[in-house]
Amino acid sequence: MSELTLAAGLLSATSGSDDRTMVVTAFMAFIVLSLLLCVMAGPEDDTTADFYTGNRTLTPAQNALALTGNYISAATLLGVSGLVAVAGYDGISLAVSSCLAVGVFLLLAGPLRQAGRYTLGDIFALRSPGPSSRIAAATATLAVCLPFLVLQLAGAGSATALLLGLNGPGAAQVCTVFVGLLMIGYTVLGGMRGTSLVQIVKVAVVLTTMVTLAFLVLRHHGFAPGALLTAAEQGSGFHDRYFEPGHAVGESAAGRLDFLSLQLSVVLGGACMPHVLMRINSAADGATARRATRYTIAIMAVFLLCVVIAGLGAAGVVGGQKIRAVDSGGQMALLLLAEELGGHTSGLAGSVLYTAVACSVFVTVLAVVAGIALSAAAALAHDLHAHAARGGRMSERREVRSARWAVGAVGGLGIFLAATAQGRNLQSLTYLALALAASTVLPACLYGLFWSRYNLTGLLWTVYGGVLCTTVLYVCSLSFSGTPTSLLPEHDFHLVGLQSTAAIAVPLGFLLGWAGSAVGRRARSTDEAAADLRWRERVLVGVREE
Repeated sequence: MSELTLAAGLLSATSGSDDRTMVVTAFMAFIVLSLLLCVMAGPEDDTTADFYTGNRTLTPAQNALALTGNYISAATLLGVSGLVAVAGYDGISLAVSSCLAVGVFLLLAGPLRQAGRYTLGDIFALRSPGPSSRIAAATATLAVCLPFLVLQLAGAGSATALLLGLNGPGAAQVCTVFVGLLMIGYTVLGGMRGTSLVQIVKVAVVLTTMVTLAFLVLRHHGFAPGALLTAAEQGSGFHDRYFEPGHAVGESAAGRLDFLSLQLSVVLGGACMPHVLMRINSAADGATARRATRYTIAIMAVFLLCVVIAGLGAAGVVGGQKIRAVDSGGQMALLLLAEELGGHTSGLAGSVLYTAVACSVFVTVLAVVAGIALSAAAALAHDLHAHAARGGRMSERREVRSARWAVGAVGGLGIFLAATAQGRNLQSLTYLALALAASTVLPACLYGLFWSRYNLTGLLWTVYGGVLCTTVLYVCSLSFSGTPTSLLPEHDFHLVGLQSTAAIAVPLGFLLGWAGSAVGRRARSTDEAAADLRWRERVLVGVREE
């Protein structure tokens, strides 16, 4: 089950009717507020700049909040805090890796904004003009976005069914359709500006909740960090070994390689997710993009510090044994902590705390899926339809109309796959999406931005070879089959004894890009020479293209 399904199940089992009513009310209020924001802040005219970037009118601070919203997913909120609670050192190191991902993105933000316009295809086409690079960009974007979209929609659908008390056959599928239609509505009505405001509201809610929860944890331990660490050690069940590595996946060589691979995918994959790259194109220029990213690092550092404090608090206040009894991965540590701390306060305050934490989990997903859908739809409309199929000879009004239809197509496919996959453990799709981003998008962007000999052949080898290798490795891994938590637990045909295969896939992606460029034709056409000149002007010199 996903984090959201577990969260809703725990809410149904442990909360009273008043708490549940408060959560449902807050959840519905956020839905109404989000739709209102999207309608009021949606595109004022049917131009591509307005729909894809909001005419770049957001300030660096607003862009930073929206970018932070892209990075805060249910996996970050529940997964990292839970891993801190049940695995100590491993969870803390994963929190650091999540912050490092934004640090890596900071190194790329300026050049990416100078090179890009709207989509990943614009970045690829700067060095390799023509339909081939556009099709490759759309392939990479959809390959990364679809698994992540299916995971989020499936979790949100099943969780909404539990939250509303719907237990009949097909309830989760119906709620998946409901959540998916909401996501389509957010994106179609709001475009980049509307989804940005939804992300900003979400970050405000989540950050306020986490700061409050961290404050209550520190107050519970007398504002003494030493007392908090000692309580976490004692309550975790590991005692003085709590802050030693190896509790998450074992202390064997294979276990350590698996966790290293997961950290690699978080740092490198998280830095180049397509919806994150599209977000930075809403900045006015490279300098503004870097400024917004620096603000994002500060916000993420505060958020992740609160997540770590909450995880340590859960280990000390709730206890590792009780957390693992609910979920072995610790995904419910945050809600269990809120329930426990709420019991130490007055009835209303405790209900408000529990409601805030539960609602934060749900709104996190609703905001993230809108950004993912927008980036996938832009790849279809801008890269495939407007440029690969029509050669760039399409009016802006028609392209925006195509993008809105593409949102419906992507959303419909995501809804179908998520509804079909209900009941399966889809958490491994996170590993797949991050590994695909790290092994295809990152090498293509780095080579394209900083290596003058990178050519179209290298780009195609990077994208198609990276997608193929990463997908095959995923199918052959423990994430797909061989364990009770695999996507197909009833089968066992794994060949790779790892859950995250990024440690293998990422070097292969870089190797394929280098090899493809080496064997590609050396003679450059006039178009390629002109593209190289544009690359030097915009990336190396910093000439802007509006």
